[in-house]
Amino acid sequence: MRLGINLGYWGLGMDADNIAVAQEADRLGYSVCWAAEAYGSDAATVLSFVAARTERIDVGSAIFQIPARTPAMTAMTAATLDTLSGGRFRLGLGVSGPQVSEGWYGVKFDKPLARTREYVEIIRKAMSRERLVHEGAHWTLPLPGGPGKPIKLTVHPVREHIPLYVAAIGPKNLEQTGEIADGWLGIFFAPEHAALSLDPLKAGRAKAGKSLEDFDLCPTVTIAVGEDIKAGVDSQRSYAALYIGGMGSKEKNFYNQLARRMGYEQAADEVQEKYLAKDYAGAAAAVPHDLIDATSLVGDTARIADRMQAYADAGVTTLTLAPAGFTLDERIQALRTGVEALERAGLA
Repeated sequence: MRLGINLGYWGLGMDADNIAVAQEADRLGYSVCWAAEAYGSDAATVLSFVAARTERIDVGSAIFQIPARTPAMTAMTAATLDTLSGGRFRLGLGVSGPQVSEGWYGVKFDKPLARTREYVEIIRKAMSRERLVHEGAHWTLPLPGGPGKPIKLTVHPVREHIPLYVAAIGPKNLEQTGEIADGWLGIFFAPEHAALSLDPLKAGRAKAGKSLEDFDLCPTVTIAVGEDIKAGVDSQRSYAALYIGGMGSKEKNFYNQLARRMGYEQAADEVQEKYLAKDYAGAAAAVPHDLIDATSLVGDTARIADRMQAYADAGVTTLTLAPAGFTLDERIQALRTGVEALERAGLA
C-alpha cells in the first residue's frame, strides 16, 4: 500500500507550510500529493507550483470540478501539467454539488452521472490526440452548422495514458467510476464498511471486463498522532461536521447520506440540523466518536499501523493522509509517523 498526502485548499493561511509538507512527503517517498478546489483556490495553479518545488512525488487534482471547465479545457490542463511535471500528474474529477455547481459556476446540477461519463469520454479522446468529435446529450463537438472543425491536442503529454480518478460516494456513481476510471477518490472510508464502496466499484469494473486488480483505491483519511485517542478524535470533529452537516443542502448532502448508510442515521440528522442552524459547536459534538475513529488514523504509531493494516486488508492501494489544521511541526510529524506505521505494519 502506498501513501499520499492531501493539502486540501490553498489560501487558508498555511500556504508556505503546504510547500514544506509537499517537499517532506517527496523526501519520505510518498506516492502522490493531492490538492483540492471548491470556490477559492483552483487546484491546477497549486499543483503546478507544487510540481515545480518537488522532484519525484506525483501531483493530483482531488478534485477538478466538472462544472468549472469544459472537458477539452480539462484535457489541455492535464496534458500541460503532465508535461511540466515530467510525467507526474494524476487527473481527479468530481461533479461537486448542486450549491457550488449552480451558485458559483452557473451550471445546472442535472444528470451528474451522464455528464461525468461524457466528460470522461471527451477527455480520453482529446488526450489520445485524435481529432475531437463528440455527439452527446451535454456536449457536441464541433458545434453543428458553424465554422468549427475537428481539432486535435497540440501538446504531447509525457505519458500516453494519464491516470484518471473520479471522486464518488453514492452507489450508482461508484459503479460508474469502476467502469470508466483508473482509480477512485474516497472520503470517510471505513474498512469495517468497505463493502458500501467496493461492491459497486467491483460491479462497475465487471461491466468493463476488468477487476479491482488494476484499479487504484485511494481514500483520504485524516490523521491525528498522539496517545490521547479522545483528543485525537475530537480534533477531527469540525472537519467531519462540515461535511456531514453542511456540505450541501438538507435534501442533497452526499456525505450525510454516506453516514446514514454506515448506520448513523440519527446522528446524521442531528449533525445536519445543528450545522444548518449555525450551531457549529453542537454539530461537531454530535458527530459520533466511533464514526470519526473508523474513518481516521488516530493514536500512536502502533495503533495507526493496525488501522493501516485494516485499510490494506480492505483493498486500499493508496492511502492519502490529511493532517490539515495542525501546525507545520505537527503535520510533518504526521507524515513521518505515516511512514513509520506503514513500515511497522509491513506494508511499505
